[in-house]
Amino acid sequence: MSTKHPSKNTVGTLWHTFISSYAWRWFQYLMVFTIFSLVVNHLASRDSFPDGESYRFPIEGFLSSIALCILIGIIADLNFKFYKKKHFSRKVEMVTIAGFMASTLGYIIILYIPLNIIINIVAGGNTEFYYLLIGLLITLLLSFILVGLLYARDLYNLYKLSLKNAEITIESGAKMTKLTYENIVCFYIEDKIVYTVQNDGTTISTDFTLNELEEKINDQLFFRANRKTIIHKDAVDQIEKIENGKLRIRLKTSIENDTIAQIHISRYKRKEFMDWFQ
Repeated sequence: MSTKHPSKNTVGTLWHTFISSYAWRWFQYLMVFTIFSLVVNHLASRDSFPDGESYRFPIEGFLSSIALCILIGIIADLNFKFYKKKHFSRKVEMVTIAGFMASTLGYIIILYIPLNIIINIVAGGNTEFYYLLIGLLITLLLSFILVGLLYARDLYNLYKLSLKNAEITIESGAKMTKLTYENIVCFYIEDKIVYTVQNDGTTISTDFTLNELEEKINDQLFFRANRKTIIHKDAVDQIEKIENGKLRIRLKTSIENDTIAQIHISRYKRKEFMDWFQ
């Protein structure tokens, strides 16, 4: 039996595609950095206005801004890759986006203060703490705007992907089945075995526990209704208020033994469920 390996041409083509994509991305970044630096430096002082009689192109400020933008871009790019692998691959929501922005600005602060102190010492200056603080605040504000501009489209695409096109690999013994989120009605446990219910009513046993699945799936689409069931938002057909402040959920899909015919949500999880569903 022979094993096929990618040819050198295939590997070379993939590597070339990756390099081209990466180079094109940074070319776009540099275009944004250039425009951003031009605008900021021309608005920084009266002498920088093009229609002024004493206009002089702010070459020093422009070049230093480009260098600062590249440094910010490297920090943001590395942090975005980390968040994309660790957080954004599962869900994209305000909490994770805020975490990405806050941590990126935090790294900029960590680099900004010692870097400015070193530059100040080398230049023989004596910058007061007040001006250092003002410079830091302005840098953070501009960094927030710049990072927002650079990653708004990526975050939006990841958000759409996490909601519609994401998939999960269901492991069942020696078999592995890939299912898209849209094709899953719910997960439920019976006799210590967790099952996946598909839109057509068929079930697949899994090797996961409900707790493991809860960590893997997108919680914008799935909700842990109780100890036995995780449901998909689009699978909910009817919500009924019952005694003691509880809710009874009916799903659009049923299975043969009617295990998921009625799903109860306790009064303690009622508000959490309604906030998620709405």
